Amino acid sequence: MRHSPPMSSEETEKLAEGTLISHLLELRDRVLRAFLAVLLVFLPLAFFANDIFTFVAQPLIDKLPQGASLIATSVISPFMTPFKLSFFAALFVAMPVVLYQVWAFVAPGLYRHEKRFAIPLLMSSIILFYIGIAFAYLFVFPVMFDFFTKTTPAGVTMMTDINSYMDFVLTMFLCFGLAFEVPIVVVLLVLTRLVTVEKLAESRGYVLIGIFVLAALLTPPDAISQTIMAVPMYLLYEGGLVMARIMSRMRRDAEAEAEAEA
Repeated sequence: MRHSPPMSSEETEKLAEGTLISHLLELRDRVLRAFLAVLLVFLPLAFFANDIFTFVAQPLIDKLPQGASLIATSVISPFMTPFKLSFFAALFVAMPVVLYQVWAFVAPGLYRHEKRFAIPLLMSSIILFYIGIAFAYLFVFPVMFDFFTKTTPAGVTMMTDINSYMDFVLTMFLCFGLAFEVPIVVVLLVLTRLVTVEKLAESRGYVLIGIFVLAALLTPPDAISQTIMAVPMYLLYEGGLVMARIMSRMRRDAEAEAEAEA
């Protein structure tokens, strides 16, 4: 059998440099595609920026007392705030494309059985993030804003600045979107063998306390908002344990199948 001569250190260095450049070029292409996806969604949404802001602000508008309204304390806020909100809306809408570009860049370095688990986890994380945002808008905001408006001191008119409202809403969307990723975190901890399902199940009490502490840090300082975030997070934790058991069984079957093929 004929063997090729070993490469010199200079040839090895050139090969490594070429590989690095090819990875950087692919990363550039993936970033450009993700940016173009966000831009293509943003352009039509920019024409409906005011409508989008009104839609997002509706939970607070519905709870404001008669005669109160949102205000703009800056000259450019009536234009810039809806405009910025439309950009974040475009980012949320285009997030599947952005995450796909990340996946396409990382996927070639994964084994076949790792890809088998990565794809459903990626899809689940996207869906859960959107569900978290929808949950915040439909269920959390009405209760939260109703509580805030009813606890306003006498003689004080609640008139929120639109820029402050946008920052608050985006923060809450992000917090609830990430909070709904709890099952994915649980599954990843188990699949990477950092912790077992049994150990996580035994630590339910500590996890429950940690979830309430985290919810207190992420939400406004009231028990209602804290509870509304903490209860779904704990239920999702239990759902993550169920998913982790199922995927652990799938991983064992995949490893056994790979060994049998070898």
